Amino acid sequence: MKKTLPVLIAFIFFATNTIFAQYTETINSNRPGDSQSAFSVGSSVIQIETGAYFLNEKHELLDNKVKGVGLNFTLRYGLILEELELQVSGVYQNDKYTDMRSTIDAEYNRSNFKKFKIGAKYLLYDPYKNRDDSPNLYSYWANNKFKWNSLIPAVSVYAGINIDGENNPYTAPGIKGVSPSFTIATQNNFNNNFVLITNLILERIGTNQNDFEYIVTLTHAFNNQWVSFIETHGINSEFYAEDMLKFGAAYLSNENLQLDTSLIINFKNTPKIFYINFGGSYRFDLHKDKE
Repeated sequence: MKKTLPVLIAFIFFATNTIFAQYTETINSNRPGDSQSAFSVGSSVIQIETGAYFLNEKHELLDNKVKGVGLNFTLRYGLILEELELQVSGVYQNDKYTDMRSTIDAEYNRSNFKKFKIGAKYLLYDPYKNRDDSPNLYSYWANNKFKWNSLIPAVSVYAGINIDGENNPYTAPGIKGVSPSFTIATQNNFNNNFVLITNLILERIGTNQNDFEYIVTLTHAFNNQWVSFIETHGINSEFYAEDMLKFGAAYLSNENLQLDTSLIINFKNTPKIFYINFGGSYRFDLHKDKE
């Protein structure tokens, strides 16, 4: 008994710190939605999240349409602290813009970055760090009843910069150079494998395209490999306003690789949009547990 007690204490200490670290045994991706989770990938983890999309837009009021393809990507790196994550992200699009206001349609080929950002995310508050969520070995109902403390979310902040080139067809006139970006991200983990993520975003702060965005994402894990999600994404500025609905699924191929697909639609015709996304996330796991 004297020999086993120190071993038991050491195991409990190690297990507790492993659970409350940012690092997870399997990849933790923000895809296929557009929201950011509150948690980082974990120290010394390099993660690539990327995908291709096909778009079809038609603006009935302005009488134009857009068809094309795009690529979105995010490079995430857990730097030194478990709570800190560096990010490089962007969206590049190539499309054909058709102006149908005249007798003969006018077509233009366009391509550029719709968004390119560099920034960092830091976890400010983790309600799960000191919470005892160990299962009750004697009561099924105690394990499955709603837990009111799950309404308290984890909270992180993201700060970065947008980098915009001159004469970009996807931004407001006069937008170029560097502008700030700021995000507050919250995350609630509920019973039965449901996760709720909320993002409040300010983009291109202080410019002619000062966007306010909100993203609310609900995910559900059916088992250890399949996850579904539904997401609402709103954008509001003087240059552009939109409310989108996104839904799709992700498949965990192995502990470091996730594949996903999703659809994006909206409920107006100025413009009417339809996107199909296919992508994946891969993790280079260089993480080492601290002694």
